Amino acid sequence: MDKNNSIIIRPLRAFDELRAVVELQKTYWGHDLESVIPTHMLFSIANSGGHVLTAFDGDKPIGCLVGFLGTNTTDPDRPAMANLQVVSKRMVVLPEYRSHGVGYRLKVAQRELAIQAGIRLVVWTFDPLLSSNAHLNIRKLGAVCPRYVIDYYGTNPDGGLVSHGTSDRLMVEWWITHRRVDERLTGSRSPLTFAKYREADTIIMNPPNLTDDGVFTPAPTFLPPKSSLALIEIPTNFTIMAENNAALAKAWRRHIREAFQSIISQGYIVTDFVREHYDGHHHAFYVLSYNGPQFESFRVDP
Repeated sequence: MDKNNSIIIRPLRAFDELRAVVELQKTYWGHDLESVIPTHMLFSIANSGGHVLTAFDGDKPIGCLVGFLGTNTTDPDRPAMANLQVVSKRMVVLPEYRSHGVGYRLKVAQRELAIQAGIRLVVWTFDPLLSSNAHLNIRKLGAVCPRYVIDYYGTNPDGGLVSHGTSDRLMVEWWITHRRVDERLTGSRSPLTFAKYREADTIIMNPPNLTDDGVFTPAPTFLPPKSSLALIEIPTNFTIMAENNAALAKAWRRHIREAFQSIISQGYIVTDFVREHYDGHHHAFYVLSYNGPQFESFRVDP
């Protein structure tokens, strides 16, 4: 049965009902005090311009998405009203409900709230090596990533935000009223396939090596892009890799950091994500586009 048929999403505001969101967070982030947003903070967010969207299967809370109003501080001379954005801080879905579209529905509900408030930009961060997050954020929602930040949350392992000594993140910008986003959400225009990107002479910057036992290891060097597009490959399931081979996971972390630093410094941004089965293996790629006119349309001053 499709779990989505029985799921509803609504914002929570009452202090006592927000306790369930704390418990939801623990299913992914654990019980450390640094790991979860506490009830009193959720209450303040929900009743001060933010939101705590919660997905229910009947009476059972099975997912949540926390966001609040913030401002872009890169241009301090602009008034705060001109820099308003929704900061999407945390999303958690119970394991048995993942891959059923719950996260997607929570993000769409967040978009609707932002549009109602007259805000066009939603921002958040995610681990660049988590392919399922990249698929949702970039491929399905139509977000872009103009920046890669090294150790965004520092290197202290407390709180679950650091993995293998680092907390690198891609910075997501979701321009929710842009035509590109609408096309992704409505399906009015099919996104490009891996084959189409390759037909456009798009280089895989870091084609990995395949060991005799079927393990992909990072490429020793990077290939330069040949056009306004480039591909960066990541492992399809980094979480399992990290559990089974910590040394290989650390090598991939260093490799992906170097790859993104290299390509973004050349003026490229993340604009798509594709997953493909070819040569007998599953592959996952970020698509990066040169920061030219096609991206300037995302940045329209009010």
